[in-house]
Amino acid sequence: MTRPIAQMGFQLRAVRWWLVFVALLIAAMVLVGGATRLTESGLSIVEWKPVTGTLPPLTQNEWSQAFEGYKKIPQYSEMNAGMTLDQFKTIFWWEWSHRLLGRFIGVAFLLPFLWFMWRGMLPSDLKRRLWIIFGLGGLQGAVGWWMVASGLTNRVEVSQYRLATHLVLALLIFAAIVWTVRRLSDRPALPSPLRLRVTSGVLVVLVFVQLYFGALVAGLRAGKVFNTWPDIDGSFIPSSARLFFEQPWWRNLFDNTLTVQFEHRMMAYTLFTIAILHVIDAVVSRASPAVIRGALWLAAAMTLQATLGILTLLHEVPILLALVHQGVAILVLTLAVVQAERLMAGKPALERQGLRMAAG
Repeated sequence: MTRPIAQMGFQLRAVRWWLVFVALLIAAMVLVGGATRLTESGLSIVEWKPVTGTLPPLTQNEWSQAFEGYKKIPQYSEMNAGMTLDQFKTIFWWEWSHRLLGRFIGVAFLLPFLWFMWRGMLPSDLKRRLWIIFGLGGLQGAVGWWMVASGLTNRVEVSQYRLATHLVLALLIFAAIVWTVRRLSDRPALPSPLRLRVTSGVLVVLVFVQLYFGALVAGLRAGKVFNTWPDIDGSFIPSSARLFFEQPWWRNLFDNTLTVQFEHRMMAYTLFTIAILHVIDAVVSRASPAVIRGALWLAAAMTLQATLGILTLLHEVPILLALVHQGVAILVLTLAVVQAERLMAGKPALERQGLRMAAG
C-alpha cells in the first residue's frame, strides 16, 4: 500500500533537514578548528580519550593534572614557559570544545540515521552513501588524533601535512553531504553543454586543492611572512632559487613557506579566472537561468574570498579576519559543489526516486 503523498513529503523534508543540520555542524566545527589553530590551542589536551574525554576537568586536582601533562610537551617549554593555570584553561577550552563538537556531530548523524533506517525511509543506494559518510566521520576522529600526536614530541606545532589532511577530510565529508542534499531535491533536469559540466567539476577539484594549500599555509604560519601584495618576496614571481632551494625539490611545495604561500596565491588566481570564464561560457551558451545564477554566485564568492585573503595577508593574519576568510572558503566550496551537481545530475534526483519507492 502506498503511503499518502503528504507523509512522503514530510519524510523527505525530515531527511533533508537532518543532513543540512549535520552539514552546518561540520562547518561550525571547521571554524572552531580554525580558531583552535590560530590560538595555538590544539596541543593543550595531550591524551585521546574518545569516551571519558567528553567531560572536562571538574576539580582543581584534575585541572592541575591536565596542566602538568601539557608542561611535558615541547610547545610549553619553547613557547609558553611560565604560563599560568588560567592561561592554560583558555587554550584548553578551545581544544575541548573542538573535540566535543566532533563527538556531538557523530551522535547527531548516527542516531537519526538509525531511526530513518528503522522506519524504512531510506533506499539502499542512499543508505550505502550515508554509511560511507559515517565511516569517513569515524576516520576523521582518528586523523584528528594522528594530527595532534605529531606535535607532542619533537615539534612545537602539529605537522602541516596532517593538518591539511584533517581539514580536507572534514570538508570532503561536508561536500558529500551537500551533494546528497542536492540529490534529494525535486527539480527538472538542466541540459547543458559538456564543457560547462567539465568546468564545474574542475572547479570543485581545484577548490579542494586550494583548501589543502591553505591548510599548509596555516600549518607553516606562512601567512605571517611575505605580507605584501601583489608582489611576494620583492616580485610577482619569486626567483626559482628562493622557491626551490630545499632538496629534493618537491619538498618545497609543502615545507618552504615562500613556495607554499606562492602556490596558494597562484591557485587563487587560477580559480578566479576559471570561475569568470565559467560565467561567460554559461551566458554565451544560453544555459538555464539557474546555471547562470549559480555561476555568478560562485564567481562572486571567489572574488570576496580572494579579497579577504589579500586583507588577511596584509594585516598579518588577525584571528577574526582569518576566520571570516575560512568561513567564506566553506561558502565557496558549497557553491562549487551545488553548481557541479546542478550541471551533472542529468536527470531527476535518483535518491528522491528511491525515497518514493521506500515510501511505497
